[in-house]
Amino acid sequence: MRGGSKVRERGRQYQPFCGNPAAVCLLEDELEENWHQKIANEMNLSITAFLRKLNPTDDFTKSSSFGLRWFTPTEEVPLCGHATLASAAILFHNKKNVNCSLTFLTRSGELIAREAEDHIILDLPLYSTHPQDIKEVEELVKAAVGAKSVQDVHYSPDTKNLLVRLSDAYERSDLEKLKVNAENLLSAEKTGRIKGVIVTLKGDGRGKQESYDFYSRYFAPWYGVSEDPVTGFAHTVLSSYWSQQLGKKEMCAFQCSARGGRLKISLRQDGRVDLGGQSSIVLKGVLTI
Repeated sequence: MRGGSKVRERGRQYQPFCGNPAAVCLLEDELEENWHQKIANEMNLSITAFLRKLNPTDDFTKSSSFGLRWFTPTEEVPLCGHATLASAAILFHNKKNVNCSLTFLTRSGELIAREAEDHIILDLPLYSTHPQDIKEVEELVKAAVGAKSVQDVHYSPDTKNLLVRLSDAYERSDLEKLKVNAENLLSAEKTGRIKGVIVTLKGDGRGKQESYDFYSRYFAPWYGVSEDPVTGFAHTVLSSYWSQQLGKKEMCAFQCSARGGRLKISLRQDGRVDLGGQSSIVLKGVLTI
């Protein structure tokens, strides 16, 4: 089953084929370990999620806790926001799960999803960053943003993401027009510590329907994903960084990929972050192997 997980700008008619698509496989029985990666490669999306029952008597309609794993076409990843949202959407909307919240047991601990009006809210970890000496990653930064002026560079050791903030002099359109070559990123990374590059920009208050606190794009060729369209994982880092920069706990962000997506952000008192998004199921099927 392929769930199309996406977010949109407020005021637009809700439609499929934007945001970030994910395949969601509901496992009635145990799957041979190597089939997870084979299926994800066959789906050829940024993420294929696998939902499994924790006990033989569990039910996708009545149970509230499930196991969840995420695979890119090339490897398993420790966390994925949009595929978690898609998994929750399948259970809430397709399986008509009776619970108001769902708990997923993952490599990143327990993640909780709940419905809130027309959104699904994900309770995710919040990852801090620290300033990165740009001289150590100068070639990688240049591969990501070219000759554009950089205002700040931070590193998140928990996620292995490099955050590159463009100068406030730039606008959203400058970020959208940025051409990033995945092969150049791979060859420019010399530290062995980086698995993803976030390019971000302070919001300019000129969103089509509303103002945004910040914009971003995310590139992860180290995981087999040249550019991820809308990335909850990256926003576990971005939320921490921009909350400190802006002095805000409630924010609205837009990821400026070709598909694009809006995220509602709320930093929690327990040191985690709530990310809100929407979903659309665009294709259903049965996998026979």
